Amino acid sequence: MQVMTTTTTSVGTKGPAARPLRADAERNRALIIEAAAQVFAEKGLDAGFDEIARRAGVGTGTVYRRFPDRDGLIEALLVDSFDKMTVLAQEAIDTEDAWVGLTNFFRSSIRLQMKDQGLHEMLKANGPWADLAPAAKAKFIPVLNSVLDRAKAQGRIREDVGLTDLGVLMTMVSTVHDPDQPDLWERYLVLVLDSLASSRTGPTPLPARAPSDSRLHEHLERTSGIRSRSGSDTGSGLC
Repeated sequence: MQVMTTTTTSVGTKGPAARPLRADAERNRALIIEAAAQVFAEKGLDAGFDEIARRAGVGTGTVYRRFPDRDGLIEALLVDSFDKMTVLAQEAIDTEDAWVGLTNFFRSSIRLQMKDQGLHEMLKANGPWADLAPAAKAKFIPVLNSVLDRAKAQGRIREDVGLTDLGVLMTMVSTVHDPDQPDLWERYLVLVLDSLASSRTGPTPLPARAPSDSRLHEHLERTSGIRSRSGSDTGSGLC
């Protein structure tokens, strides 16, 4: 993960000459960020500023004055999200059993993404916003690394697992969506965690049920643009 160095005095306002906002301007900014978080969570990052302004109770012009471009608003939300995940990672460090702490972090951070379409888009490693919020990322990454180090020190996780592996696995699990089974992602999180554990007495029982072949194809089409052959039966759909 690339870390950029940027002089930032307030999120979304870059440059050494940036001045503190007036109380009413700061209040509007907070309302806009809160509204944007709701709108982006429901509709994704392409949602219009007019909808954000309506929910914030301000004019569309006020939104553009505070955030002249979409990147500034997205960066403000990313900072908030990384701060939340840093808190979750610190809670994992404070958990006596490092494995319990690690699994709690996985579950809680993935749940944040499952409830927030915008956040899931923002956190894509190869997405257009990958280089935003460098200071928040720089604060988060060492804390998460400590979570992983503690699990290794206690002999609870494979020694060959790295921080990048955790990011890839979390991204994979967070792409599992099924309106009929909102908790389907938990099934695949259990499979991932079983593969990470250094030892276990047996396989962990899987929650939820495996998706049907037709539901799997729908999921692949929705998330990857992969089209299934009409009328064909491909068994598991994984090959």
